[in-house]
Amino acid sequence: MAGLAVLGALLTAAALAPARAQTQAQSAAWPDRPVRLVVSFAPGGVHDTLARVLQPKLTEALGQPIVIENRPGAGGNIAAEAVAKSPPDGGTFLVASEAIATNEYLYGSLAYDPYKDLAPVAKLADYPMALIVNPAVPATTVKELLAVASAKPGSLSYGSAGIGTSGHLAGELLNSAEKVRLVHVPYKGGAPALADLVAGRIQVMFLSVSLSAPQARQGRIRVLALTGDKRSDKLPGVPTTAEQGYPEVQALLFSSLLAPAATPEPIVRRMNAEVVHALRSPEVEKRLEELGAVPAPTTPEQFAAILRRDGETWGRLIREKHIRAD
Repeated sequence: MAGLAVLGALLTAAALAPARAQTQAQSAAWPDRPVRLVVSFAPGGVHDTLARVLQPKLTEALGQPIVIENRPGAGGNIAAEAVAKSPPDGGTFLVASEAIATNEYLYGSLAYDPYKDLAPVAKLADYPMALIVNPAVPATTVKELLAVASAKPGSLSYGSAGIGTSGHLAGELLNSAEKVRLVHVPYKGGAPALADLVAGRIQVMFLSVSLSAPQARQGRIRVLALTGDKRSDKLPGVPTTAEQGYPEVQALLFSSLLAPAATPEPIVRRMNAEVVHALRSPEVEKRLEELGAVPAPTTPEQFAAILRRDGETWGRLIREKHIRAD
């Protein structure tokens, strides 16, 4: 019996050897043609801008053109599905937002599985968010804001860029902090929501630090807190939610890179190494700082753990609040 087991193992290894050799050969020659970065959102946004900042660095490092293709729609699902169904040969990668960890809970069904059909390559950058209010709101801290909301349930409304977006989910975390009720008002994008907050038609919003800082300097909004784990030089003196006693009210926007699931590991490792190297270059760091972004490079394993953790955290909230994006 032992002899048969050994023979079986040898036969299996022999059968797999040609496929393994082919994979190694493909990886060694990679890339031998242009590489596509499929961006989940429209041109001009933070994810698209980051892809274009990395484009020349990756072109130089890989020796092949990096072609950026924007495929916006359905909260990033259109692009994610296209990449998930692309050949796993290192020719196509996905530039995604934090929604890659939440969409399976927000939508009734997806044509792809974000964990089975996509391979994490790296987290790229974080975009800290700020909790902001219209200056007429009588609050300068998170505690004071929640006290106002508690005293008059339903009197405060918070806007977001749409159902299921990070701004919406962060608002639900705030509602859960002391069981208050801020009324959610979804918009088709962050710009109209911000315009209504400045005009006083809504009172509260979670907005990226890069957009909040100039509005705060002009006195058009008041910033109460940052939702990341550290303070920002763009908003000096503004404490985090955790510093104010609300560590559970934490949310970050982020950009990330993924590949079709069966992409050979050597290709994933090479792409990860080149992306991390680019993110640590002084030119890219400076450009990201201008965008209000914080470089956040990871290994594939670290990024996979982040996706699992975020999926579990946000998935639990989405189910509890019965949030649906479709």
